[in-house]
Amino acid sequence: MNRLLKLAIVGLVASCGGGGNFSAPRQLDNACAITAERPAYLRAMRQTERKWGVPVHVQMATLYQESKFIGDARTPHQYALGVIPIGRQSSAFGYSQALDGTWEEYQRETGNRRARRDSIRDATDFMGWYMHGSQQRLGLSKNDATSQYLAYHEGRSGFARGSFRQKSWLMRVAGSVGQRSEMYRQQLISCRRA
Repeated sequence: MNRLLKLAIVGLVASCGGGGNFSAPRQLDNACAITAERPAYLRAMRQTERKWGVPVHVQMATLYQESKFIGDARTPHQYALGVIPIGRQSSAFGYSQALDGTWEEYQRETGNRRARRDSIRDATDFMGWYMHGSQQRLGLSKNDATSQYLAYHEGRSGFARGSFRQKSWLMRVAGSVGQRSEMYRQQLISCRRA
């Protein structure tokens, strides 16, 4: 195959790939810097806040914890005998780290069949849908990032059973999500993006 044809094929494949910027923003501890660097994130989160009532800062703290704002994030591989790859820890993928089954439930219930987990708009809409459901079924405030994160991580049934109470590491993580949510809230107020 001649060189020009090879370049044309590579260009065609690259143009069809979706080409999203899946890398993390540079300053993950600064909500103002994140939203300045990635204005599409703020637009998506504001749209989710209007639709589902989940505040931007709660969404941001959850995105940070789940994927560090990396659109194609996946769980690590598992290994047999320490060296033989046997698959990933779970089917979690994308900004929101939604599992296959939960994502499919979201697509069915919302009618958003074309939603993609590596789309910030779809991922934040998913989080809004899930947290709205947690408020409806469990009575959790949409402003309570700690409890919302526990229900998000454990599933609503697990949260209702209190499965998180036996996981001190998860309680620490959820506490960090709550603290980060408050930090992001204050930062967004300071740069007038709240």
